[in-house]
Amino acid sequence: MAGRIGRRLRKGATSTAVAAVAVAALSASQAPGVTPAAADGADQPMSDVTPPSPDGSATGNSPYYTDLPPLNTPAPPGGSPQPPVVTGPAEAGIPATVLAAYKQAEQHLKTNDPGCNLPWQLLAGIGKVESGQARGGRVDAAGTTLSPILGPVLNGVGFANITDTDNGAYDGDTTHDRAVGPMQFIPSTWATWGQDASGDGRKDPNNIYDAARAAGMYLCANNRDLAVKADLDKAILSYNRSTEYLRTVLSWFEYYKNNSHQVPDGAGVLPVDRSVVGTDPTHTPAPKPTPAPPAAPKPTAPKPPASPGSGGTTPAPTTPAPKPPMPTPTPTPKPPTTKPPTPAPPVTTPPAKPTPPSPQPPTPAPSPSATVTRLKDAGTGPLTATAGTRFAERPAVTALNAGGEPVARVGVRFAITGDTDSRFPDGATTVTVLTGADGTATAPALQAGDRAGGFTVRATVAGRTVAPVDYAATVTARQADALVRADDKELTAGPESEFANQVQVKATYKGAAASGVALTATMIKAADDATVNDQGPFFKDEQGNAVRTLQGLTTDANGMLTLPKVHADGRPGTYLLRLTTTGGATLTVELTVA
Repeated sequence: MAGRIGRRLRKGATSTAVAAVAVAALSASQAPGVTPAAADGADQPMSDVTPPSPDGSATGNSPYYTDLPPLNTPAPPGGSPQPPVVTGPAEAGIPATVLAAYKQAEQHLKTNDPGCNLPWQLLAGIGKVESGQARGGRVDAAGTTLSPILGPVLNGVGFANITDTDNGAYDGDTTHDRAVGPMQFIPSTWATWGQDASGDGRKDPNNIYDAARAAGMYLCANNRDLAVKADLDKAILSYNRSTEYLRTVLSWFEYYKNNSHQVPDGAGVLPVDRSVVGTDPTHTPAPKPTPAPPAAPKPTAPKPPASPGSGGTTPAPTTPAPKPPMPTPTPTPKPPTTKPPTPAPPVTTPPAKPTPPSPQPPTPAPSPSATVTRLKDAGTGPLTATAGTRFAERPAVTALNAGGEPVARVGVRFAITGDTDSRFPDGATTVTVLTGADGTATAPALQAGDRAGGFTVRATVAGRTVAPVDYAATVTARQADALVRADDKELTAGPESEFANQVQVKATYKGAAASGVALTATMIKAADDATVNDQGPFFKDEQGNAVRTLQGLTTDANGMLTLPKVHADGRPGTYLLRLTTTGGATLTVELTVA
């Protein structure tokens, strides 16, 4: 793809000198935690050379996806602006639970920090770049990733050097830190900014709801207004200090503002250029840089010979360090038979230590959806609405376990099925809602489309086979209860001629203009006889033939309608034109042929 970046970024120092300076700076300040002032990304210079600072970014400047969105965005037929429906380019798809978390975080900030102006599309841009939207939406019903998403070990080899700050609680590493979760927070930053947006009583960086809200608050730090370009740039750079990162996130941010749609969890598309490393076997680790440290590590006999990335350049021939381990095991193990295995463990023990992915971060208890045995209607009333209006009633269900007790924090998916253009907010046909403490999940308000008729809203438990609950919904055509002429112009014509003025009418419903109301115009025989008149004034069809009934007419946004021109035949007299709307409003107009 022409718009893709064809390389992976490598974080950390890109030269020996930079690495040496960075390591020296880190060793001078090894605070175990991150103070709020540092963690909130106070303004620092941006650069494509990312300084490996332990407290200069939310992520520890870990690697990230570098793919850019597609350059060509498909336009819908007719060229009208693309609605956010569940069709479109794969790259625009955002998994349902992940999208819900971004929007929940946006709403939280609107309430608690309205001056920040955080758009959910910015969180989506960062989430795309940091983890491919939680690896394509591989999360459970509560929003927790199905497997941990871990960045590389931040041991100073190609990346920042951050000594363990969480005792391995989140990243499973008791020696160094690793970025954790779908928004890739380092544990020390999470200690300051972690949130419990999922309401389970825990601040879990592996939960997309918790992580998205924390990311939003982090971006809004220092009284930033993200509607201001300078503050927006500073916020993104506070997450990962690289101009390449800034450009990549901004490109996705702009893309999602015009192109996004909801896809099922687990159906998101991962970028091709995978620079993120972690526990996911589908990830290709980024090639680690092999910086050759200068003479500084050379003079001192390196006591960690098992350190793969430090000082492995060209050590002097006189290296006393390797010699002692060689002679010591050689003479000693010969007399006893059991000694040969003894030197082997010390050699294998050091390398095995820094790789503790087996003790993974604390995984939450099994999803409560596992205990759900059925859904029941929560008292939803009739789902009816007039075309173009919002449904007053909202579908609601309660999740119950085998004992008939409500189950909280369960993902309930509401899906619109049938031939209809009615939609949930943002043009979605499916939405996922978590049940509350009472086990009830209520769908967002439905917006009726222009198409009259019936359809179904189906409620199911996300990720579990439970009998669905179906709701019948009906959209009625727009109605008018009054129809009047919009002017008082004379409607007269001579025989075999055209009426000088056209008939203009206005439809209203309960006193307000009735837009989109269907209307029929018929030349009738008499006020008490609505039979079509076969004589007198007439309209013309596309072929120029005389017609005396017109159907499929609709009022405009102001409830107005101007009828086509009326023609007179050779018979003088007074004739009647009757107009009828959906809803029963009628108007009879006199036409005079003199």
